[in-house]
Amino acid sequence: MTINELEPKIVFGNFYGITRQPRPSKHEEQIRAYLLDWGKKHNIECFADEFGNVIMRKPATPGYENRKGVVMQGHMDMVPQKNPDVKHDFEKDPIETWVDGEWLKAKGTTLGADNGLGIALGLSILESDDICHGPLELLVTYDEETGMTGAQNLKPGILKGEILLNLDSETEGEFYVGCAGGLDASADSTYIPQEEPQGWLCYSLNVTGCQGGHSGMDIILCRANANKLSARLLYALLSRTDAKLLDMEGGSLRNAIPRDCYATLYINPEHLGEAKAIVDEITAEIKTEYAVTDPKCTITFEPYKCAEGEVCDHEECKYVPNDDALRFLRTILVCPDGVERMSDQMPGLVETSNNMAMVKIFRGEFFVRSLIRSSVDSAKQALADKMESLFALASIPVTFTGGYSGWAPNAASPILHLMEKVYKEMFNKEPLVMAIHAGLECGILSGAYPEWDMVSFGPTLLSPHSPDERAHIPSVQKVWDFLKAVLAAIPEK
Repeated sequence: MTINELEPKIVFGNFYGITRQPRPSKHEEQIRAYLLDWGKKHNIECFADEFGNVIMRKPATPGYENRKGVVMQGHMDMVPQKNPDVKHDFEKDPIETWVDGEWLKAKGTTLGADNGLGIALGLSILESDDICHGPLELLVTYDEETGMTGAQNLKPGILKGEILLNLDSETEGEFYVGCAGGLDASADSTYIPQEEPQGWLCYSLNVTGCQGGHSGMDIILCRANANKLSARLLYALLSRTDAKLLDMEGGSLRNAIPRDCYATLYINPEHLGEAKAIVDEITAEIKTEYAVTDPKCTITFEPYKCAEGEVCDHEECKYVPNDDALRFLRTILVCPDGVERMSDQMPGLVETSNNMAMVKIFRGEFFVRSLIRSSVDSAKQALADKMESLFALASIPVTFTGGYSGWAPNAASPILHLMEKVYKEMFNKEPLVMAIHAGLECGILSGAYPEWDMVSFGPTLLSPHSPDERAHIPSVQKVWDFLKAVLAAIPEK
């Protein structure tokens, strides 16, 4: 079975069209052009604002003109992650999908159901001519995953609706009415590379195969951070034997838990046996500690080999002075990572966390990139102060950018109460009303449209932001049926 044979065909057909458009964050030109062309082909009013958000409009079904206007909303970009053995250019290549029982998956890459399926649901509503609804708009924002840039720049007054249905949640049967805010942290320093030591052995130390995942949704699962594991191994080698660090690089996106980290180091030949014993010892410890969350985590320590046909660059053979290397590794080891505090208001919800997402030591440059999340602005700032103080002890400055507030729940929300009623009538059970430890655009959008009544929901996705991302096919049908029923039940103004 292929994606185009799945039900509901209209939704999966529109999602298939989206999967053919390369759309990593910051490179949304092709998906934007596709959406504008889609609107033209379907006789839907469609335009892009000055910042690149796409807006579509459809008039009310006859007899529904006096209903409150609804804005359906999602984002056009996706997180570009792939397995190391997969050749894929996210700026050029389409996503290849396959069906595994009840799950739709991609072939070694992220699927992009986050948030391609949400956009496909919105397009399918606009395309259908047999659905009852009031005035409709579809807002497709750009660059949500790396900065929520489109939402931050949306101008007041462009959209006319009174209700926002965000289609960017990832568990069917759960309605989200609150989310965490975020803050990017960047630590930067430099060092003077030293000449290659003569007669020493060059070895690669690679941590690969960690499960990774969404730095908001999956942070509570306590999965391994490949950058942390690599620093743990490297610190032991540099502090317990005669070794020198050449380089280290791990992680690629702030909002993805790092799955792989690669390092190169020099080993004094007289200490090679000792170095191997240290790596074996710590590898055994890691395998035991992460046997449940990351059973596929692999650590290799082997002679360095240039890629076939590659010419070694002498500049890359220089090493980091040991004092600097230990200083950098210590900051990586003690930098906050994972859950900082659980919520007092909603049991089981993470309140504050940090994802130490990217690390690089190479050619005189050192940096760490992190994403702080919290549903409490003061707690977010407190964690930022903690990180700044930590790096200051190592004389490394930290800058903070891209901050945004969370979305405060509204227990009296009329659209929430309507959706709860419709869901119970359709499925004979109560939906779960929750907040989420991830960055939804609702909080930012409410700044430009404070009158909006908002709820976020969507089909079930597992392991977003990783190549294990998959969409539960039956849940898409449920959300499609539910969305149509909610639109038909929207009250009059």
